[in-house]
Amino acid sequence: MSAVPEHTTPARPDPNTDGLASREDHPGRRREHEGLHRAEAGGLSVWATAQSTGPVQRRGRYVPESVKHPARMLPAIAAHAIGAYTQPGDLVLDPMCGIGTTLVEAVHAGRDAFGIEYEPQWSNIADANIRHAHDQGATGRASVIRGDATRMMSLVPKALTGQVALVVTSPPYGPTVHGLVRPGAHGVVKYDDRYGEDKGNLAYRDLTGLADGFAQILAGCATLLRPGGVVVVTARPWRKRGELVDLPSAVIAAGQRAGLVPTERCVALLAAVRDGQLVARPSFFQLQQVRKARAGGVPMHLIAHEDVLIFALSQDGTGVVA
Repeated sequence: MSAVPEHTTPARPDPNTDGLASREDHPGRRREHEGLHRAEAGGLSVWATAQSTGPVQRRGRYVPESVKHPARMLPAIAAHAIGAYTQPGDLVLDPMCGIGTTLVEAVHAGRDAFGIEYEPQWSNIADANIRHAHDQGATGRASVIRGDATRMMSLVPKALTGQVALVVTSPPYGPTVHGLVRPGAHGVVKYDDRYGEDKGNLAYRDLTGLADGFAQILAGCATLLRPGGVVVVTARPWRKRGELVDLPSAVIAAGQRAGLVPTERCVALLAAVRDGQLVARPSFFQLQQVRKARAGGVPMHLIAHEDVLIFALSQDGTGVVA
């Protein structure tokens, strides 16, 4: 899904099968949500998650330092997934939690949550955001574990095995993130455009290494997931030397290698819907890239959505829904 760059305002930085897992082990859970976001055969479910900009969604709800993360998830995406796939009191996990967007939206919704974050800078901000949520009256509990999510089961208490109702996360986009910009003496200057300096971060692997590492993370999530639990991953493609890098397909393959079954494929809008039209919210770099491409005769459009890839547990990794 795309939107043309005309009539846009800058905001956020750049980075189906017919049924979920059986809910019989948890009667009553998700019943009122069934069918709400389900795609018809050959169709997509669309989540209107950018009716307001990212900064507006975060204003007052997150500490100011949150803006420093180069690839923040829209709070409305996490909130939508939590509302659709969990009930109050359920446990939510984000294994690459960054500044804690998933955790904050979970505790505000009366869910408990925990996250894993590799970079201390972001885990500290996530802690601050959780404290801020509680100061605002959030009733859920949340915590952040510092460490490498590819080694998840060495970090997470064994008592949580089979307890997680929902995983919401997004893989890193590595050097493709654009961060923030400000005018400089010699033109535009980029800043806050890196996940961190540690090259052990998954963000600095190539696509094959990223997919392999993400498969390890999803395998850990599958171990922690309860029967009927759901994994929600947001991802979008990017361009490298003019070619589209299909990250969503790589995520689907990683999930299958981890013993998960793709059950839904939805769209989370990064553009607002106004009078039946999409109003794109591009970053400076997105807009610049599209304008340059069009000036060169390439009919490129702005990316106006993220893919939302939804998985359930399989039986023994066989590809059969549990």
